Amino acid sequence: MKMHNCSPRASVSVSNQRLLNNLPSFPIFCGPTTLGDPRLGGAPPGLSRSFRLPPPPAAMAELGLNEHHQNEVINYMRFARSKRGLRLKTVDSCFQDLKESRLVEETFTIDEVSEVLNGLQAVVHSEVESELINTAYTNVLLLRQLFAQAEKWYLKLQTDISELENRELLEQVAEFEKAEITSSNKKPILDVTKSKLAPLNEGGTAELLNKEILRLQEENEKLKSRLKTIEIQATNALDEKSKLEKALQDLQLDQGNQKDFIKAQDLSNLENTVAALKSEFQKTLNDKTENQKSLEENLATAKHDLLRVQEQLHMAEKELEKKFQQTAAYRNMKEILTKKNDQIKDLRKRLAQYEPED
Repeated sequence: MKMHNCSPRASVSVSNQRLLNNLPSFPIFCGPTTLGDPRLGGAPPGLSRSFRLPPPPAAMAELGLNEHHQNEVINYMRFARSKRGLRLKTVDSCFQDLKESRLVEETFTIDEVSEVLNGLQAVVHSEVESELINTAYTNVLLLRQLFAQAEKWYLKLQTDISELENRELLEQVAEFEKAEITSSNKKPILDVTKSKLAPLNEGGTAELLNKEILRLQEENEKLKSRLKTIEIQATNALDEKSKLEKALQDLQLDQGNQKDFIKAQDLSNLENTVAALKSEFQKTLNDKTENQKSLEENLATAKHDLLRVQEQLHMAEKELEKKFQQTAAYRNMKEILTKKNDQIKDLRKRLAQYEPED
């Protein structure tokens, strides 16, 4: 570029291509590595400086999350990457528009070059600022989704803002994104239907009540299974008793009266065994009946508690509305509205006096 110092409006002889090569570049950043952050080696306000992460290793980085959460992170990174690409295309179009609209002459004055650069700076500054603001708002919406899901389960999440500037973690995320891009290019595209969380329409009391009902139903099924097992054992014991009684009768016929005492003792032991099995069976039935009654009573009590809480909430709302109507602000507002209505009626009467009759 040749400049003549004879006057401030000295012309500059330059080709369009050389002028484009001398235009400043405006790097675009999203996330923690934004423009002008001195803690990350950034330039002071008004200047720009590139911030490049070191190349990641070949091994795929993991974020310490389960598979579902890691897939959610991948989806968000793809969304952010697509938005970043669209914004970069917008910035490229700013330069392309400048080439087509302003760089049509072979010579430019210093003032003209300054005007072109100032206009380009304003456009690029607006695009970068808009993208950074949109990125911040997008992150707020993402946090809002997570916090809303946590609050429905009465959880309180905490964030560590200082970790957003951790270079080691930033490098890990960059490595993870690079590995994800590489793996996504190799894998075939599948139509995967994303699962969504079921809406939580019930409060904490109703949720706990449903869980308790499910637990009681599972326990009832276990008791039914145990009862069936005991019934099978009792049936087998009765069959065995019948066989033994028949065998005993056969032995009594074959043997003499000398072994009657021993046979009677064996029969008594067998009867005692059967009686013990019957007693255990009856005890199990009684325990099951009592447990079922207790579960039904607990369920009824929980329902009554839920109704009582709902009634208390309704009464509290009525009491709050009544107190609000008794406040000075409410009375003042009502008095003002009454005065305004009276004034409107008076003005209408006056206006009717001056209107001509048809």
